[in-house]
Amino acid sequence: MSVHADPNELVTEEDWARHRREMFIGLPPGLEGKDLPDVLLEHQKELLQATALYNLVVTDKSRRVGATWGVGADAVLTAGSARTEGGMDVLYLGYNLDMAREFIDCCGMWARAFAPACSEVQEFLFVEQGEKGEEKAIKAFRITFASGFEITALSSKPRSLRGRQGYVILDEFAFHDDAEELLKAAMALLIWGGKVLVISTHNGVDNPFNQLIEDIRAGKRPGKVVRVTFDDALHNGLYQRVCLKTGKEWSPESEATWRAGIYKTYGAGADEELRCIPSQSAGSYLPRTLIQARMHEHIPVIRWKSPAGFVDWPEGLRIEEVRDFCDEQLKPLLARLDPRLRSCLGQDFGRTGDLSVIHPMQIRADLSRITPFLLELRDVPFESQKQILFYIIDELPRFSHAALDATGNGAFLAEVCRQKCGPAKVTEVKLSTTWYLLNMPKLKAAFEDGTIELPLDDDVMTDYRAVQMTKGIAKVPDNARSVGVDGFERHGDAAPAGALAIFASEQDSGEVGAGTTGAQRPSSGVMDDYAGGFGTIDSRADLSDFTRM
Repeated sequence: MSVHADPNELVTEEDWARHRREMFIGLPPGLEGKDLPDVLLEHQKELLQATALYNLVVTDKSRRVGATWGVGADAVLTAGSARTEGGMDVLYLGYNLDMAREFIDCCGMWARAFAPACSEVQEFLFVEQGEKGEEKAIKAFRITFASGFEITALSSKPRSLRGRQGYVILDEFAFHDDAEELLKAAMALLIWGGKVLVISTHNGVDNPFNQLIEDIRAGKRPGKVVRVTFDDALHNGLYQRVCLKTGKEWSPESEATWRAGIYKTYGAGADEELRCIPSQSAGSYLPRTLIQARMHEHIPVIRWKSPAGFVDWPEGLRIEEVRDFCDEQLKPLLARLDPRLRSCLGQDFGRTGDLSVIHPMQIRADLSRITPFLLELRDVPFESQKQILFYIIDELPRFSHAALDATGNGAFLAEVCRQKCGPAKVTEVKLSTTWYLLNMPKLKAAFEDGTIELPLDDDVMTDYRAVQMTKGIAKVPDNARSVGVDGFERHGDAAPAGALAIFASEQDSGEVGAGTTGAQRPSSGVMDDYAGGFGTIDSRADLSDFTRM
């Protein structure tokens, strides 16, 4: 069973039980749900692998999936190691003293399991400066190791980190009273080789925690985001581990019933608490003033609607009509492009109801992007769209990549373009929630950094203003409709085209005619569902998907 659905489409209890039964088909009798040789579950391993490779790691997680418990092992191994082996002090900050005590007890358990020379858990008074410079004593906990390092668990105060150095763990960061200042204080430890791990469930889309995640996904901060939903953890064996601890008998049916009960308990809060979807805020994703600041009068919008009955014209006449349009409307604009710059494009596909929008770009040496024009096609047959797209690609200097909407009918155009240019030059993008999750922050960052240009056009403004936060994902909602200057309906079509163009501009795939042959790209079943097999996107499936099946 494989489910690739919208987050709004709930997985039933029967669906989950069937999925879990299918996972164990082929195992020897009696091993179903009982083969748990690893101490850490897969999502806990993934988190520890990330902290080993990155100085800044952020995990947005479901409630009670064991993330902090797994991190306790990382803390003990770090503090118990010699400096030459990467050892350092570990500083844990939860938002209250109970969290601090729970974490230090967890570390004590791991310390006994790993058997390094260490002290028992110590309770002591940590002296810090108050807001007015006075000295204050707060309760804290620690474990010291023969390595000379220690794990210290404190309550949430940014000034607790002043003068300290090591590996900082900020737990349930979204719920700290002064999260922004706490993050600033933690970042200072990176200067001298420290590490920062930020763990939390979500607490609203405008919370500093979600903003941090957006910054990393947009490439504005270096780091790694590890996402763990409740269903991810279940898939990795969370309920089996619960049964192992409580002595209950595991079965697909009992897990499905337990899962359904947990979701029912959280009710309307399940999206944020279990599915890692921050609660929405009101308003458009991109402010009007920000969009208008990136608009320029010199960039034209070319709009072409095929003549009445065009789809039934003889093939030769259709080809000639399209060629005349391209030569008259597009060729002069394409001829003005800088031959020294690399070119790319994105296309949001539409056939009858929605527009097809083609957004070409050139990339300057400073990585800002030039938009020579925007092309809108309405009610243009498939073969004619192919002719227009190929015309543009053939005229683009140093063409490097095209990212094409392969959702629904767009799959045809994306596929023939891939066949023309080679798989290294074309990404067939199925516009899933995961694609939006990973790429809309990059579009927003381009607006904020001033590295995107748009035509000064009211319809284009309306399209970008249509992007809203839906279940924590920035996208054009299904019901977002407007009427353009031509009197026809629009569905925010220019905005996905711009996001696809930004995506295309970031692909490192060489250039047509520059000695590359478009070698076949690796493909995985999950990746093919939304990116044409191009391994540039995190392989985690859709937010509500059953992953790794």
